[in-house]
Amino acid sequence: MCGRYATTRTSSDLSDAFGASLAAAEPEIAADYNMAPTKRAPLVIGRRVGEQEVGREVVTATWGLVPSWAKDRSIGNRMINARSETVHEKPSFRRAFAQRRAIVPADGYYEWYQAPAEDGSKPAKQPFYITPADHGVLALAGLHEFWKPRDEPDAEWLVTFTILTTSAEDASGRLHDRAPLLLEAEAFDTWLDPAPRPREELFELLVPATPGRLDAWPVSTAVNNVRNNGPELIRPLAAE
Repeated sequence: MCGRYATTRTSSDLSDAFGASLAAAEPEIAADYNMAPTKRAPLVIGRRVGEQEVGREVVTATWGLVPSWAKDRSIGNRMINARSETVHEKPSFRRAFAQRRAIVPADGYYEWYQAPAEDGSKPAKQPFYITPADHGVLALAGLHEFWKPRDEPDAEWLVTFTILTTSAEDASGRLHDRAPLLLEAEAFDTWLDPAPRPREELFELLVPATPGRLDAWPVSTAVNNVRNNGPELIRPLAAE
């Protein structure tokens, strides 16, 4: 799964990186080295500009997708990831997958590895930070949704999102049995286009996160506490 990540670029940086406009009146989000569920984060969504053109926009959204039919927003606490194998058929995600796909910008993400112990005990899990080898911005495949309470028609829309994951299998071993799905730049427009597309066509755009394109190193267990935040969280343990 993907349960924590780092996003430190400004909205202007992300606008440049993704060729996107900035949503009006959106507040600047501070750098977050410990992005966790229920926090607000930058998100890139697509909007139809013309019959053939898809515009990209950087908005602010809450991590944890709340389906439009939900009675209250608390369901989003369990919707931080969507399994790619079933996302097209699950009631919580299928509408968003059909029409509201998104890109979740990230500097990198965290996974926790628990090495097997010879004596059968369970050692503490070691957090790892996983980031692009070229120091670029990760484009995590996501979905977004709009929600507001049914009994408050004048309330503002809440924008929420989830991150798509797949099985993490590779020749170099793995830190976790699930990994986020990524998008290359040439796939952005098709993925963000709100027009429905065949599931097979959409999944041809997605790339599993693999060691060949990413670097990973152990980091301090300080990241375990969501209240901790700062560049020291992504620093390799060897540099401590």
